[in-house]
Amino acid sequence: MEKKNTGVYTARKKDNSIYYRASLTHKGKHISLGSYNTLEAANACYLLARDILDQKETVLEDYPQDCPIGFDKWVILHNLRDNGLYFSTPIYLRPSFFLYYLSQDCILKFDKDDLFYYSSHKIMARGNHLFVSDYGMQVNILNRYGIMNYAVPGRDYHFINKDEHDFRYANINIVNRYHGVSEQPGLHKPLYLTRIHIKGIVKVGSYSTETEAAIAYNKAIDILNKKGSKKQYMQNFIEDISPKEYAEIYSSLEINPRIYEYKL
Repeated sequence: MEKKNTGVYTARKKDNSIYYRASLTHKGKHISLGSYNTLEAANACYLLARDILDQKETVLEDYPQDCPIGFDKWVILHNLRDNGLYFSTPIYLRPSFFLYYLSQDCILKFDKDDLFYYSSHKIMARGNHLFVSDYGMQVNILNRYGIMNYAVPGRDYHFINKDEHDFRYANINIVNRYHGVSEQPGLHKPLYLTRIHIKGIVKVGSYSTETEAAIAYNKAIDILNKKGSKKQYMQNFIEDISPKEYAEIYSSLEINPRIYEYKL
C-alpha cells in the first residue's frame, strides 16, 4: 500500500483498479476511516476526522448531508474525542447509560452493564427486529432480557416509559416468559393460563405460579409426543429449580383430560 497524502493510502482491488484508504492515529490508536474512489474524497475524510478530534466545534447533531465520513464513524470519533474511549461500534457514552446510534433517526439506549457486549457486537435491523451476529448466528437483542423470539410486545413484555428504543433493564417489564403461558388476573393474585396449539388452541390448565404453568406446557408436549404428534413443539427451559424440584412439580400437575384423549 502506497501513501499518497497525509492519512491517505492507495490500494488495489482484485481487478487491479486503484482505490484510496483513509486512516489516522490518535493518542496511539490507529483508526481506519474508510475506502474511497478518489484521492480528494479520502483526503477530505481524513481532514474532517482530524478536525473533529482536535477541536470541539462539532457535535453529533451537526452531521451534514454531504459528509465524507460515514455516520457510524462520525459517532465513534465524537465519542473518542468527548469521552476518551474508542469503540468500533457507534456508541456515545452518557454519565449513567450509553446511546447506540442505529441511524441518525434511530437511537437506542442501554445500561452501561451492556457496554462491553455492544462495543463488540454490531446491531442490525430486519423490519422491526434488532439482531447481533453471535458465533455466526443472528440473535435477537431482546433475548438478553429473557424475552423470547415469539413474545408479543404489549402482551408478553412492555417498555415502562413507552419508548421501544430504551433497553435499560429498569424500563423493560416482562409479563410472560414461557411458551404457551399468559398471566391472568385472579381473585387475590395472578393466575397463569397454559394453552397449546394442536389443531386449534387447547387449554392445558390454570396454575398458581408461572413455573408450574411452564412445566405444564412441557408435560402437555410430552403427552402429545407419546401419542405420536409430528409437530415440533419448543420446550420451556426452566431456570432456578433443581431437577428434583422439576420432577416433583411435573408429576403433581393436573393436565386437561382433553390432552390425553386428543386424537391426532
